[in-house]
Amino acid sequence: MSVTVFIRYQLDPFKRAQFEEYSKRWLTIIPKCGGDLIGYFMPHEGTNNIAFALITFESLAAYEAYRARLRQDAEGMANFHFAEEHKFILAEERTFLRKVVL
Repeated sequence: MSVTVFIRYQLDPFKRAQFEEYSKRWLTIIPKCGGDLIGYFMPHEGTNNIAFALITFESLAAYEAYRARLRQDAEGMANFHFAEEHKFILAEERTFLRKVVL
């Protein structure tokens, strides 16, 4: 059964440009490490400090293998450090979803 990881980010609204840069880097890193990236979604109108990402995996085991590969990936680790250094992500929540099928 496939799972989709829904990530909700609470951002520093004055550092949205840095989060967008961070998100763009994941567009190549995530697929390289085994995730099927649906996309990152930035605030446009309304709430200015919430962003989302959706990534699909074949299973929870595939997600765990992806996380292990991500921690070994130089670009991935550099992007994590970029976020820590600039502190534009105030909170991050992950929800694991399954698609409803007949």
